[in-house]
Amino acid sequence: MRKFGLIGYPLGHSFSKKYFTEKFEKEGIRDCSFDLYEIEDISLFPKLLQENPELEGLSVTIPYKQKVIPYLDDLDPACKKIGAVNCIQFHEGKLKGFNTDYIGFKHSLDNWLQGQRPNALVLGTGGASKAVTQALQDLGIGYMMVSRNHSPDPSCITYAELNADASILADNHLIINTTPLGTFPKTEEMPEINPEFITRKHKVYDLVYNPEKTFLMRSLEARGAIVKNGLEMLILQAEAAWKIWN
Repeated sequence: MRKFGLIGYPLGHSFSKKYFTEKFEKEGIRDCSFDLYEIEDISLFPKLLQENPELEGLSVTIPYKQKVIPYLDDLDPACKKIGAVNCIQFHEGKLKGFNTDYIGFKHSLDNWLQGQRPNALVLGTGGASKAVTQALQDLGIGYMMVSRNHSPDPSCITYAELNADASILADNHLIINTTPLGTFPKTEEMPEINPEFITRKHKVYDLVYNPEKTFLMRSLEARGAIVKNGLEMLILQAEAAWKIWN
């Protein structure tokens, strides 16, 4: 049996296990399984590998996309730039890190924008934001980061600054939420963005996929924005991981 899986903590609501289990059934792939490996600390990663020598590939989620890097032998060049890993390939005893979030997001966003290149606001500065900003750079889209805390980076502003200046949202018509805010079960949460500054010119891409329409999406759609969740990105990144593992 070929073994694949996902590491992270906690792993209560995993898209990957459901997706790959259904994929294996649908495509008649009988020699593969996909399991969840919830580890409380990244220091337990070597023990996990020791106990599961049949593993051929792993997906990586919060909070280990950056913390897993020191345990890997090599990184894909795009992954090096991003500084975050969400897919590990096992090959001839070596572990190589990839970032299929980047692949999935880039293709999904490019299809959705249909050639448009609006300036973007990226909400959040965690591991997922790194894949998003690399994709924006490669698509030729200008962006600013938005964080809860002050940053020495001149391209990063706080939510307080964003909400104090209507011209920022007037100049940036693409909003990308890379934070987990609004994810099930805490579905009535959203990043601190003022819906009053939102117009029909805005597009909102929320990486959250559960619920299907987040509180952020509902709030900004009510002001005329066009919205999209992260499900397509997830499917594309899962398929990219499957290609890498095979």
